[in-house]
Amino acid sequence: MTMAEKQTVAEWQTQLTGEMLLLGLLGKILYEVPAQAWLQPLVDDEVFAEAPFAETQTDVTKGLALLEKWSHTYRQGNYSDAVLKELQVDFTNLFTGMRKFPVAPWESVYFNEERLVFQEQTMDVRAWYRRYGLEVVNLKKEPDDHIGLELMFVAHLAGLGVAALEAGNQQEFEELLAAQRTFLAKHLFLWAPLWCEQILEFARTDFYRGLALIVRGALTELSQLLQTPLPVGRLS
Repeated sequence: MTMAEKQTVAEWQTQLTGEMLLLGLLGKILYEVPAQAWLQPLVDDEVFAEAPFAETQTDVTKGLALLEKWSHTYRQGNYSDAVLKELQVDFTNLFTGMRKFPVAPWESVYFNEERLVFQEQTMDVRAWYRRYGLEVVNLKKEPDDHIGLELMFVAHLAGLGVAALEAGNQQEFEELLAAQRTFLAKHLFLWAPLWCEQILEFARTDFYRGLALIVRGALTELSQLLQTPLPVGRLS
């Protein structure tokens, strides 16, 4: 029995659609500088009230609670500049070097002592994107292995999997599941859990702490769904 045969087509469609929606949203949020133009619609639509994927994971439940708490503050303050500014400062301090040791959003940094970008991991991630018809907007000007971009890529694979199911193409569906497993095992699973730990340690806002918890919960869910173990222990 193949891994895909352990669930019905309808169950896989539900799982993959939820994965596509959640990881796509997480990726976009983590990739973008906080701005009212995209934050206010998320709050108004109560996007953080529930998760379409991994909703039974404890980390996801806790993360949603933090995001709902932050959303309530933002909404009650009539979308105040002060709340938005606090979020922008947190983003800057976490990701762009305003702290002594920022929480790098790029995979390569976690695998060399000099904390360099555009390393072997970046090139491999770029090759994965191209293999499935994607390319970063600022090619060669920004690292391809940003946490947000990698999450959006896995969401893309999930979406392709849904399309294969709808077309009745079992072989392509199996290949896309295998692609997810391999990419996660070679990339996100190796460094994203540590990234989540660092965000939880250094973030000053419930917004980013909540996102880190949801990312961690989603990775745990993917590990179980795709039968691909998460590494144990920290990076050296």
